[in-house]
Amino acid sequence: MSTSYSRRHFLRTGLALGAGLGLGLGGLQARRAGAASAPEGGQAMTQLSGRISPVHDPAIIKAGDTYYLFCTATGLEVRKSTDLVAWKMANPPVVFGSVPAWARETIGATNLWAPDISYFNDRYHLYYSASTFGSNRSAIGLATNVTLDREAEGWGWVDHGPVIESFRTDNYNCIDPNLIIDEDGVPWLAFGSFWSGIKMRRLDYETGMLSTEDETLYHLATRHVNSGSVEAPFIIRKGDYYYLFVSFDFCCRGVDSTYRVMVGRSEKVTGPYVDRDGVEMLDGGGTQVTFPTERWRGPGHNSILQDGDRDYIVYHAYDAQNNGTPTLRIDPLEWDDDGWPFIAPQEEQEETEA
Repeated sequence: MSTSYSRRHFLRTGLALGAGLGLGLGGLQARRAGAASAPEGGQAMTQLSGRISPVHDPAIIKAGDTYYLFCTATGLEVRKSTDLVAWKMANPPVVFGSVPAWARETIGATNLWAPDISYFNDRYHLYYSASTFGSNRSAIGLATNVTLDREAEGWGWVDHGPVIESFRTDNYNCIDPNLIIDEDGVPWLAFGSFWSGIKMRRLDYETGMLSTEDETLYHLATRHVNSGSVEAPFIIRKGDYYYLFVSFDFCCRGVDSTYRVMVGRSEKVTGPYVDRDGVEMLDGGGTQVTFPTERWRGPGHNSILQDGDRDYIVYHAYDAQNNGTPTLRIDPLEWDDDGWPFIAPQEEQEETEA
């Protein structure tokens, strides 16, 4: 029997893992590209343990010798690991004790979705989504912190309110943010879900808010099938290209989820992005990266960790052996001779939750 869920369902379930929450987070270093080396041998990360479910829309960053994972929840949950394998809740286990007042009052949000974590201008920038399921009356908020180390001087999240909003009269949806700093050091915010697809705006480096120097709304990807289901952009730069990862089709349906990660690339951060076959992502193009297995359904909403000389794809999938619960997945991301990413085939292994 199949079951359909909303992100709110997964949030409520997830909160049971972090009961007795306070405010805040801990410390990190160096954007998504971690300064320290990856775990020895670049081993497959399929056998994860600890607090790996429920996890939805994971975003990852490294600080020193610690990896931090942020994900969808009422106050945005935070996990940590020293090896990418064993995960535990951070202390405190959420960024916010409750949904910020501005998001409740202007959007009607009862939880926060799809965070993105980055580091620039001497502080950590946590962009997050405020919306309600199926609506494009949405906003992307920003919270900053000078450190993610709860014990360090100056720790504390500062919420700056909405960065960009969409309204029901718009043909786009301001959720699923992702920040990319281009080769010239300019920050850009990609975002979007359904409607007319993935968009991008330039940001101001000093404030992390929208730039007044370039107010263009750039168009990166769209689909004309399956209800226009493209969302969750994540952009990295590798070699001579920017790579745009997105998720096609449908999340939040448990074992019936059809999510999958697709990718295209461009020599310019603003596009056009094309897939391996030369089809523009604005024309529905995309080369598939994640594939479902008998156990792991709907693998999607990814982030990428560039850690030393190793790259990892971090995403959630719905566990058919655990009632379709969204669960953290981490795999080494390989690159072929033509510069396209792929996940090497791996044997399915058991996940253990402590």
